[in-house]
Amino acid sequence: MDDVTTDLLIIGAGPTGLYSAYYAGFRGMSVAVVDSLPELGGQITAMYPEKAILDVAGFPSIKGRDLVEGLVEQAATAAPTYLLDRTATTLEHGDDQVVVTLDDGTRVTAGAVLITSGIGKFSPRPLPAGDGWVGRGMEFFVPSFAPYAGKDVVIVGGGDSAFDWAEHLEPVAASVTLVHRRDAFRAHERTVAKVQASSVEIITNAQVTELRGDGPLEEVVVAVDGEEPRTLPAQALVAALGFIADLGAIQQWGLETSKRHVVVDSSMRTNLPRVFAAGDITDYPGKVRLIAVGFGEAATAVNNAAVALDPTAHVFPGHSSEG
Repeated sequence: MDDVTTDLLIIGAGPTGLYSAYYAGFRGMSVAVVDSLPELGGQITAMYPEKAILDVAGFPSIKGRDLVEGLVEQAATAAPTYLLDRTATTLEHGDDQVVVTLDDGTRVTAGAVLITSGIGKFSPRPLPAGDGWVGRGMEFFVPSFAPYAGKDVVIVGGGDSAFDWAEHLEPVAASVTLVHRRDAFRAHERTVAKVQASSVEIITNAQVTELRGDGPLEEVVVAVDGEEPRTLPAQALVAALGFIADLGAIQQWGLETSKRHVVVDSSMRTNLPRVFAAGDITDYPGKVRLIAVGFGEAATAVNNAAVALDPTAHVFPGHSSEG
């Protein structure tokens, strides 16, 4: 691949990265975006394209795929160079530039770097009883609801993903059962209340101990504390047990981190010169991890990066509705 020279290199093509690309174009910067996934949209595209997102201003509810589509269209105004299915491996500083090397050998020379890689590379936490069942009825993500139509579905987990999928699959599937190892949930209270009021059966203090079927999945065994094990019909099981996050090579760059997050100041600067961060990957006192917050951090980071590129520039460029 040819090497790339750009004003701003954005590492991460999720919602925050895409909005950063647009805003960099608004500030007159050239921009390149690298992501280890083959498609734009980050975790939303990979895992939650059908999920209703409720925290984006101006949209009472918007599907993940529709949000990504709008962000990609908006980012296109900056004519970004996309470097997808590639991972940033090394970072070096020059006098007035940063050089990032990708895993395919491409070198990207940039005036500044903005890290928007969310939780980094992620892999689903395994279901101990599910070994060998992926693709035979067990999945970790629900990118489309249609394959679950008319099926008995068991969802394992107690977080936002488990309850979101339970809510959306309930009108599609023949039945939905949610199994959680505790009687308390990590999901948003509003979603929990919706699922509790629906036809979804919730089994707590329980875990799936066995999957059965002659080829494809036919039933699962659920062990409930203090009760006899239950056998449930199931042609589909979703293991929504969370993810193991890995910042990968970024952790070797000398960035100050806190519990796998990059520490930034109020300008979204990291401890490294010309390196900024925004979105879920960042950490600072009072941090709230919402897409809406990531958009604001993106604008803050890009505006301060503009000054790093040109000390005569203003941090605040004026309103986008002006001029």
